[in-house]
Amino acid sequence: MKDDLIATQTPKCRITDPEKALAALERAVPGLADLRRPEPAAIDWAVLEGSLGTALPCDYQYLAEWYPPFAVGGFLLIALPEPGKEHDTLRGIRDSLDVLADAWLEPHIGLRSHPAPGGLLPRAESDESDKFLWSTTEDTPQDWIVTIASRSGGWWHYSGGALQFLAEYCDGTLEPWALPPVAPEATPCGAGGRERRSGH
Repeated sequence: MKDDLIATQTPKCRITDPEKALAALERAVPGLADLRRPEPAAIDWAVLEGSLGTALPCDYQYLAEWYPPFAVGGFLLIALPEPGKEHDTLRGIRDSLDVLADAWLEPHIGLRSHPAPGGLLPRAESDESDKFLWSTTEDTPQDWIVTIASRSGGWWHYSGGALQFLAEYCDGTLEPWALPPVAPEATPCGAGGRERRSGH
């Protein structure tokens, strides 16, 4: 399978404003706003971007500044950097890149991992090891698209940003090719990005 043969879903209108993208996600996952910080966190983006060798999309930065790591539907784990723990985030990204290169990317698929030009950069995963990635092929991070690699072997692209993808996945706007439907429920994550369950 070559990259130009991987199917793509395209949103009716790409949301480029981070505030509007986050508002769409909060509408799609009504309980998410309960996890929102009272004020934006001061994350050292220079540490992350300097080590990765690339800027990161504004919608991702905006989400991370307003939200701690969380899970959606007990399935999709959104790992986000936290103040003072940027190096932990980098370790997680590097570990994910190693797994991606070793176990997911085969020569015939026509895709490479970051830092190769246009390479895939991990941004989230499911508790069943489905991968949610950025394709860094466009001119600026604001133009990057989302690439999905499902555990079942299905690969596809979504030509919108990460927050818009998550909103449309949760509200049922897009077809969840090779993925299960996800319940629009948000749960905070503890250390390591795992879902933190309350109670018993």
